[in-house]
Amino acid sequence: MQPIRTFNVSPSLPEKLEPLRKLAYNLHWDWNVETKDLFRRLDRDLWESSRHNPVLMLGTISQARLQEVSEDEGFLAQVERAALQLEDYLRERTWYAKHRDPDKQSQDCYAYFSAEFGLTDCLPIYSGGLGVLAGDHLKSASDRGLPLVGVGLLYQEGYFSQYLNADGWQQERYPINDFYNMPLHLERDANGNELRIAVDYPGRQVYARVWRVQVGTVPLYMLDTNIEPNNPYDHDITDELYGGDLDMRMHQEIMLGIGGVKMLEALGLKPTVYHMNEGHSAFLTLERIRHLMENDGLSFHEAKEVVNASSIFTTHTPVPAGFDMFPADKIMYYLGHYAEKLHLSREEFLALGRENTGDLESPFSMATLAIKMASFVNGVSKLHGDVSQRLFKNLWPALPAGEVPITAITNGVHARSCVAKFTQELYDRYLGPKWSTTPAHNPLWDRVSSIPDDELWRAQERCRSELVVFVRDRLEKYLRDRGGSLSELSQAQEVLDPSVLTIGFARRFATYKRATLFMRDLDRIKRILFDLHSDRLKGGMLSPKKRMVQFVIAGKAHPKDIPGKEMIRHIVHFIREQKCEKNIVFIPDYDINVARMMVSGCDVWLNTPRRPREASGTSGMKAAMNGVLNLSILDGWWNEADYVRTGWPIGQGEMYDDPDYQDEVEANALYDLLEKEVVPLFYDRDEEGIPRRWVAKMKQAIRLNCPQFNTARMVSDYATYGYFPASDRYYQTIENHYQPAKELAHWKQHLFDRWYDIKIETVDISAPADIQVNEDIAVKAQIHLAGLKPEDVEVQVYKGPMDADGNIVDGVPMTMEYQGSGANGRSIYTANIAYSSSGLQGLSLRILPQHPYLSSPFQPGLQVIWANS
Repeated sequence: MQPIRTFNVSPSLPEKLEPLRKLAYNLHWDWNVETKDLFRRLDRDLWESSRHNPVLMLGTISQARLQEVSEDEGFLAQVERAALQLEDYLRERTWYAKHRDPDKQSQDCYAYFSAEFGLTDCLPIYSGGLGVLAGDHLKSASDRGLPLVGVGLLYQEGYFSQYLNADGWQQERYPINDFYNMPLHLERDANGNELRIAVDYPGRQVYARVWRVQVGTVPLYMLDTNIEPNNPYDHDITDELYGGDLDMRMHQEIMLGIGGVKMLEALGLKPTVYHMNEGHSAFLTLERIRHLMENDGLSFHEAKEVVNASSIFTTHTPVPAGFDMFPADKIMYYLGHYAEKLHLSREEFLALGRENTGDLESPFSMATLAIKMASFVNGVSKLHGDVSQRLFKNLWPALPAGEVPITAITNGVHARSCVAKFTQELYDRYLGPKWSTTPAHNPLWDRVSSIPDDELWRAQERCRSELVVFVRDRLEKYLRDRGGSLSELSQAQEVLDPSVLTIGFARRFATYKRATLFMRDLDRIKRILFDLHSDRLKGGMLSPKKRMVQFVIAGKAHPKDIPGKEMIRHIVHFIREQKCEKNIVFIPDYDINVARMMVSGCDVWLNTPRRPREASGTSGMKAAMNGVLNLSILDGWWNEADYVRTGWPIGQGEMYDDPDYQDEVEANALYDLLEKEVVPLFYDRDEEGIPRRWVAKMKQAIRLNCPQFNTARMVSDYATYGYFPASDRYYQTIENHYQPAKELAHWKQHLFDRWYDIKIETVDISAPADIQVNEDIAVKAQIHLAGLKPEDVEVQVYKGPMDADGNIVDGVPMTMEYQGSGANGRSIYTANIAYSSSGLQGLSLRILPQHPYLSSPFQPGLQVIWANS
């Protein structure tokens, strides 16, 4: 039955409880212990059953209970404290104000686009690490006071809910998100109507309304197409995250990128920086160029300079297969009208997303489009930055991979969101309340050593005990939902032991993450699990207490990833067949809440990817912040951590051609570490029952990892190296009605016309083949500039050691000085160099473009001209 009218019914609160409404609708409660305790205190069972959703709680709790707490002075005092904490938080965000030019602060606006945001348990619009990282980015942007806005899609079903059938095979459910009972605001225009935007698709327009979730001081705006007058197919554009086929993916990415830009305009926001978190939103660059051409009269090349100056791109993918690729015909079908509006031919338009513009059969890459349109590009760990340079080096022909203009900003995690309540209180007591945003060089971190061993260890034991209780309750609920027998329900309450060394493994079940590596040698892992080492003696006798080990495992495979689902089933079968039900538990339906329980309640965090397939990884960072020790392959963030003092490395970063041999070597290394180092250290207790050496290692994990792998540091890096310079470039390019952008575009066209006619005609070197360290060498070159001016180029000596293949490696460039023109009209450049180390050294010359408005000499993407090319 269709209604003739609808109403949005808000909770009715007693006047004294009205502050709860504001608290519920600002996600600050997610990382504020006082506010979270307040809602839990209101109704513990409802807090859990609502997936920690205070808005739903306030809408469903009985009026009798509300009346009861409105007369409870203790509860009202806690309401007042939480409300004051929120007010103080919203007022006192000072990092941005201290670090940004005051003249720019009133104009800056940074738009952060992401296909998913993992903010809290009750907003299931994320799938995993990328989304949680995006959510933490918003939280720390709020903590830092940045003028940032998030842009995304609001999914009706979000990502799937996981359950396992009796055979251990992953099944998917798609619960419907009730937006009106979530911490969301429906944005309205000045007349009180829903704010809507329209996006062109083939043969029709698709409409979307705008929702906002308030993340501290940062608004996250999300588009929702499940409205009239859209047709049923278009309703589903914002239905499932990463659902549907290639056409649906195209629809979603058009709505995210192009719709996102239109939404910001409708909201009256004028971003000075557009940050593309992965390539899903890269179509935003096309809409921005169109807007500048149609509204400001710029040419395509002029508009592209403005967009390039103010766009930054973060890649999270370490393999080519991970990037979104679309066939050329599909791109033209959906976006051919943009080619017309931008005055580009079919091949010119497709070249925007092609690595090799001459390959007319290659697909259109969203990552390539994002890189070509951005002036700042970064990977998400130092190792991933190196990998990305190699992945995209063909976009900069003849440039050494190490100079490809892709940098790295290592990911972090939001400390207050992932550290357990008891542990946070411990840090607050001994480190002070600002520990979560204090940088690594601050002497505050020296105070970690002052935390009493027994207090830190008791906090860890409490977290482990809470994890055990949580796992038992969750398994029992899962079995009840599946119709489990009474014996199964009884067994669920006996899994795990709160006193046993607990190893956690939780992540997306992709094959390269090797979730089953620890099971490779069944006999050996069973000996470790059950402490069946017959030769372990203590005082000439077998130790009276077994040193057992237990695993807590969680994670989802993509619905279409059959090998990933096979891994989950393999683990379930292993548990049953080897009778390990009490020692190994797989928790169904991994989510933010499960993750938080695991990263605080485990003792060791295990990570076993095939290097270098893990771009960064953040779950191990969360574990380290709780004092949990990492046991991991040297990949992603762990490769740059102090992995000796804060955990254990599996291997030393070796690379293998044979994956089966690699699995064998690294599984054995894992077993060796568990048997010889991890287990003995954990069970080495003093007379008070405290493992002093283990606790010392926990303190190092906290002291060294907490400030470094933290989104407070990460977002500060993005601001310093990305947002501030990009915003400044934007201001520069739009001065005097875009005069700098026009000048740069025209200069580039002139440069392109003449670049490949440049010739390095002669190079004179004053030294013989045999020289000494620090001996001066004079270098002189005559260069034909082909009609370019000396100020259009930079001529460099490029020197460095030689490798076995006869190439200069780790070369260092040095600018040569222009000395004028010779009698033949050729430009003369000179330099004096010296080598600071002995051995076989090489020297070459190269020419790069140079212009004051270029963000980088490599920005034009021209092939570097070398003396020997």
